[in-house]
Amino acid sequence: MKLRHLICFCLLLCVGLFACKSKGEQADEAVAHIDLPQIQEQGKLVVLTINSSTSYFNYRGEPMGFQYELAQQFAKSLGLELEVKTAKDEAELVRMLLDGEGDLIAYNLAVTNHRKDSLIYCGEENITHQVIVQRKGRGALKDVTELVGKEVYVNRGKYRTRLQNLDEELGGGIHIHEIDADSVSAEDLITWVAEGKINYTVATNEVARINRTYYPNLDISLEISFDQRSSWAVRKTSPLLAKAADSWHRENINSAAFRASAQRYFELEKHTVHSDFLSLKDGKISHFDDLFRKYAKEIGWDWRLLASLAYTESNFDPTVVSWAGAKGLMQLMPATARALGVPAGKEQDPEESVKAATKYISNLKQIFSKVADADEQVKFVLAAYNAGVGHVTDAMALAEKYGHDKYRWEHHVAHYMLLKSHEEYYQDPVCKNGYFRGLETYKFVNEVVDRAKAYQEKVRK
Repeated sequence: MKLRHLICFCLLLCVGLFACKSKGEQADEAVAHIDLPQIQEQGKLVVLTINSSTSYFNYRGEPMGFQYELAQQFAKSLGLELEVKTAKDEAELVRMLLDGEGDLIAYNLAVTNHRKDSLIYCGEENITHQVIVQRKGRGALKDVTELVGKEVYVNRGKYRTRLQNLDEELGGGIHIHEIDADSVSAEDLITWVAEGKINYTVATNEVARINRTYYPNLDISLEISFDQRSSWAVRKTSPLLAKAADSWHRENINSAAFRASAQRYFELEKHTVHSDFLSLKDGKISHFDDLFRKYAKEIGWDWRLLASLAYTESNFDPTVVSWAGAKGLMQLMPATARALGVPAGKEQDPEESVKAATKYISNLKQIFSKVADADEQVKFVLAAYNAGVGHVTDAMALAEKYGHDKYRWEHHVAHYMLLKSHEEYYQDPVCKNGYFRGLETYKFVNEVVDRAKAYQEKVRK
């Protein structure tokens, strides 16, 4: 009996192992057979990317990013709906692709020999390299040898490694300061350079180009590394999709849509240039004061606060269009304007813009109704107006997780909004909206509040 039971057990075990193996092989086989025809049949292209300033992020409730826009254009050319999934790093991107969680990596994935065994690189080949980020002017460095004797601040990792190697190549003398990436990101260091707190840091040319649109005083021309090739990628078993991506990039790299996307992220200045139109001593803030008075009553705001918001957004210019596509006096994003009832073509009508903005503010006040203090609530509403609700609720969740008051702005939620550009924080499980350049929102809230106080001191209610 014992022998019979043992034989039965072995047979059952073999059958089970065979069944498991068959399921695994079937799954692999299913993934292996997904190429362009199968994707077109399902009507959807699933792209994989990473949250970052250069590829994909959420801004004012709308998805944005250079790689995201290119993926949108590519999917549209194929007549496909686009779905985006994010990974935390390049290794996870590749794993997700090979596991069949997506069809294409829409990200500048580094080209390496070992990845060529399982991937086909496709689309536009990008060349990236590291650069010194410094301020423009006569004293700007023109040659790497001039780094000797200079103080350069970098995060640990590829930037420090390259700088250390360069230091050895030059025989020493570069004063390298390693900064904790948990508290200060590479983008923070670039901001420090722009503001004159430090003189030099290092970044990839792509990241440096994006940051130069926020800080036009930056010089990013000095290269310090060899070129690194990167591009999109698909599975080795999707040659038709790779061919379609190659063809699309060749045909569209000079198209109006492609050029507009490149200009939006790498060329257009991100800040509105401000100048006062009217003298406050005349008792007027703008030509639209009557509109601000009329609609501020509907949300219980001082009209001068609403005027300050408009000035910060558009410089009281109803015709302005931001780098992100926001329009009008109150700079509403297209989807937001539609949802608030602004008729198509009326986005730049001052009254339509102010009316819709106050509706939006009313909605935001409801969302942040648990922020009991009225002055505090204003800061939360302004932050959400600038960044989108999701990034503010992410910062609130982080504040709560790390023992801060999620209903107070300064030194609490604002602190975590500033950290939303750091991987450790935007990849935290409590964050649902990924990367965000929180410094801009922090400055925005301060500017609106401070200017409103100035208006209140000089202009009658």
